[in-house]
Amino acid sequence: MEIQNLEKNNQLEKNNNIVNEKTQKCFLETTLGKTINTAVDIGIRAILPDFIENQIINIKDNLLNYGLKDGITKTIDDAIDLGKSAIGIFTGNFENVSQMQSAIQSGGLIDGMSSLIDNVVDNVRKAGVINNTIASTIKQGKNIILNNIESNITNTFNNQYKAIDYTNKYINNWKKYFNNKDFSGMEKEYKKIEVQIKNIAPIEKTINDVRTIEVLHNLIKNNGQDFNLSNQQLELVEKLK
Repeated sequence: MEIQNLEKNNQLEKNNNIVNEKTQKCFLETTLGKTINTAVDIGIRAILPDFIENQIINIKDNLLNYGLKDGITKTIDDAIDLGKSAIGIFTGNFENVSQMQSAIQSGGLIDGMSSLIDNVVDNVRKAGVINNTIASTIKQGKNIILNNIESNITNTFNNQYKAIDYTNKYINNWKKYFNNKDFSGMEKEYKKIEVQIKNIAPIEKTINDVRTIEVLHNLIKNNGQDFNLSNQQLELVEKLK
């Protein structure tokens, strides 16, 4: 049993080191990438209201194939790097969601997307995939897409604030139940934490607290809900304070 506990403790230490610049950048690439992709889709439909579904899908697919997909990721990466410098983060991770949002706003993401859309539309037009009229219409209505992108990104970050707040609330509730040795209450909060952790930004303190709770919760659960912990296990408790 002690060997198993040591292994779990070692795994915890590994988990606590997973939050780094690469992890956070990957999260923003994925989350904002989906947000931007949806905004572009909605924008094109608004710009070309008379087009049927298959035509819209075909145009969107061609934009993606001629540079939009990779361009979105690069534009997000560039915005992160420029934004970090602009807000004074020269090394290390984002400490909270607010820093992430400030970096994206300061990094010129919308301007980058504006240039990207122009370049991609030109590429698709030159390839003969869309005609001059459609290309011109998309570029003239570009602000509709950009406004959608900006609005969707704001909503995405607002949802992150809510998710982090909920997660921290559940973490604090779990701690209270733990201190009262109420495993039923712990289990209820733990399940809520499991749902939230799948979608929240990888902020070091929150992720580390969740991983610590995960190890402690399962140690107690697998030990017949016995709260008599070893000294090594009690060290994990200290990390939650």
